[in-house]
Amino acid sequence: MSAGRKNDKNQSKPYIWVEMDTAGLKSKRIAQLVEENHIHAYVLYYYGIHFSHYSEHTLEQVCYERGLRVEQVIKDLESQAHQPQEQPPLNTYPVDLILEYLRHAHYHFIKEKLPYISRLVADFQAGHDGYKMLERDLKVVFPLFVEDFIHHIYEEEDTLFTYIQVLDKAVKGQYHPARLFYMLENNSVQRFALEHEAHDDEMEGIRHITNNYHLTTETPLPVKVIFRELQDFEKNLIVHARVENEILFPKALALEAKVKQLFFERSRNN
Repeated sequence: MSAGRKNDKNQSKPYIWVEMDTAGLKSKRIAQLVEENHIHAYVLYYYGIHFSHYSEHTLEQVCYERGLRVEQVIKDLESQAHQPQEQPPLNTYPVDLILEYLRHAHYHFIKEKLPYISRLVADFQAGHDGYKMLERDLKVVFPLFVEDFIHHIYEEEDTLFTYIQVLDKAVKGQYHPARLFYMLENNSVQRFALEHEAHDDEMEGIRHITNNYHLTTETPLPVKVIFRELQDFEKNLIVHARVENEILFPKALALEAKVKQLFFERSRNN
């Protein structure tokens, strides 16, 4: 997965969320909850509650209408809103665990975040002359972005990740000589790294049509939620790419060099 932008110096400043009033959550309107923290919209979505359909309902009213336990919903709202974002010390992890970490991130992107943002975009109704062009452009550009992104992810897992797995097993003495020779002849970690670095900025077009996720006090709530989700997604891509560029590739290069040395020494001795 490429880094998106190589740096994020032009990225909008992070939004500072208002702390939740836990005791008053039941009586808060859905629109108010989402205004306070866009993560609330994400949690409610997975309970089948689209914030724009219930904006003037209180949380307690919506839970009653949908047969949900309000206490459980509140627990999940608080859990997700305050979930720590600390990254594990991946530089100390072996390659196989780093690959699992990256695959898990891919799964989260493809199966959870992108379907949610896609639904937000598909349901987006501007209702305002100032946002009609944004509505039109997002509904055209975002599905294309998702299609390209998913293709890139699966290609990366099928090629780069598979090759690194073969290298990791070979170092441990688990390899088929003919297959290993074929993989070494037809792959190169350095080439993968160069292609990775040169990959186009995935979200450049999205940033362009959203004016770098620019928000004002007059921005409608649906636009705020979409922009914040897109901005969070891009931040996650940047972190994801740094793990690959700064941790995975150096470890893979070292593995490849060791495998080549072991393989050709064994070939010479035979």
